[in-house]
Amino acid sequence: MNHIVIGNKRNLWNERYSISGYQDHVIISTIGSKTSNTELEVADEKIIYMEDLETRKQVYGICGECNEPGTGWEWCQPYIDELIQQSQLNAVHSVWFKGYIISWDIENQEWIRSGGIKVALKSLNNSSCISTEFLNEIKSYLQIYLWRVIQCYGITQDPNTKDYMMILYYCEYGNLRNYCLNNESNCYLKINNLTKIAIGLLNIHNAGKIHKDFHLGNILIHIHPYISDLGMCQPANNENQSVKKEGTYGVLPYMAPEILRGHQYTKPSDIYSFGIVMNEYISQETPYNNVSHNHALAIKICKGLRPNIFKYTPNLLVDLITKCWDAKPENRPTAKELYQKLEKFKKLNLKNKYHSQIYEYDNKIKLNRSSEKRSNNIQTQPQAIYTSRLLNSKIFQSQ
Repeated sequence: MNHIVIGNKRNLWNERYSISGYQDHVIISTIGSKTSNTELEVADEKIIYMEDLETRKQVYGICGECNEPGTGWEWCQPYIDELIQQSQLNAVHSVWFKGYIISWDIENQEWIRSGGIKVALKSLNNSSCISTEFLNEIKSYLQIYLWRVIQCYGITQDPNTKDYMMILYYCEYGNLRNYCLNNESNCYLKINNLTKIAIGLLNIHNAGKIHKDFHLGNILIHIHPYISDLGMCQPANNENQSVKKEGTYGVLPYMAPEILRGHQYTKPSDIYSFGIVMNEYISQETPYNNVSHNHALAIKICKGLRPNIFKYTPNLLVDLITKCWDAKPENRPTAKELYQKLEKFKKLNLKNKYHSQIYEYDNKIKLNRSSEKRSNNIQTQPQAIYTSRLLNSKIFQSQ
């Protein structure tokens, strides 16, 4: 325990639990950066549901100001709520000179901050009257302190437009699709990155959430990959998430057939999207880049159309990709199984049988890069759209 005593006030933070283990204030997950396969196998048994307030205080410690349980950092949920209300800064900078809040100093009655850091500012146009959707995205970020998920530090306001912006962890290399255009990666590095992305998705699912907009543009790179854009992220048991009359948001090539038919998002829907992401990353070809992303494509996807798999993709990866985008949600692997299989593939890479497949893949990909301009693969058809948008309800009505 870390004791900070001022008069009769005392913080009792429990340092055994870090921010990466804090799950929506009620769940602790054992999945993290150092989780071994053995630990992963028993992860389900180790998840603790902290429904009792006193139990949460025992696990995370107690705030000396309000007697509320901690959150994994040295601060409590009421202070997070206050931060959202009061973090409307007077200026917008790419460098945040004071930095994010680390803890509350009871003695001096002020926040202890990290110091100057680069941050990303995500704006919502015409948000001077802040919307429920924007607040929900902020809430999703602040509730999910997870390994391999972009961290949100709070919100600010553009002094000129009055639009609100989220202050996010800065990833200097941008999204994974653009990163692949300018950087060569061998198969082993790709498997390693996919494993880390799977950890992020697993942690989101273990927190009882569904991403709902999972595609290569929402995976950001800063040394390691991070999952971003939790604006669509909702509880897995949300019964009010059916397709709206006007349509639904997303990127058509990554949307599971059941979503195109008007069904609710589920965890297997995210897994389908992961399969499309995985194939795009391995093949280095954007899905359905030669056709319009319209009603006709949606029908074909529902009838079984899938992106082309690169001829020299190692067999183990081909098998996992096809399982992820199986037409039946119940046949798809879970996020936990995804992580386990990818972790296993990293070790199998050292064995001769699979090493030869990976060696051949690396050579063929290198030849492809040298024989064609990669930028041509991003969008060869004007109506091939790879950013999230509202898809007309017509797509969903006849499936």
